[in-house]
Amino acid sequence: MTEATVQALNGLRDFSMIKWYIIPLLLIVFYIYVKEIKLARSNGNWNAVLAGLTLFGVDFFNETWNGWVMHLTQRSAFWTTPGDTALRVMVGWNIEIIFMFLIGGIVYYHTLSESTTEKILGMPEKWFWAIGYSAFAVFVECILNMGGHLVWEYPFWNRSFQGVWLIFFFGYFHFYCATILVISLKSMKNKIITLLTIYAVPTVMNILAFGFFGWNY
Repeated sequence: MTEATVQALNGLRDFSMIKWYIIPLLLIVFYIYVKEIKLARSNGNWNAVLAGLTLFGVDFFNETWNGWVMHLTQRSAFWTTPGDTALRVMVGWNIEIIFMFLIGGIVYYHTLSESTTEKILGMPEKWFWAIGYSAFAVFVECILNMGGHLVWEYPFWNRSFQGVWLIFFFGYFHFYCATILVISLKSMKNKIITLLTIYAVPTVMNILAFGFFGWNY
């Protein structure tokens, strides 16, 4: 295993690492969702809440398959987060990342206008912002990688031209594609079914990994 993998496994899901600052951060996340739920109950539009949960659900799947890569290779995941954190949940997933993605979908939704035909630079705004936020996220990841907070092991997943595009498409853009899909569905039933499916896949993967195979990632 790489040094970064060993460091990421050290203290994995160790509650003694918890720091006090995650309490106000957790409260901020609660506040945002409570406000959105209250608004949705009054106007019947649940898309902000669904956008937030969808983006986080796809991230849950991403972090799960990344953990599977680590275990199956016994070398490294595509990305690891071995640095200081208030709680490392998986080798590439910490509590700070979790809070960010819980809010990210709501930020994306509120970036959109009320119009369904709005365009920016000739592109439907939902796709413009999906590309924009994905590109910005890749930029942030590159900064984190340069600082050693986010470690990439494989030559095809790095700051090279090829690597940046892979991170763009498989690290972020599909998050927004899934979000657009869910909030574009007409019926609440179909939105809920799609959202539950997104969560069901990584949930089953983790149950198999931890419960049946005894893996650790």
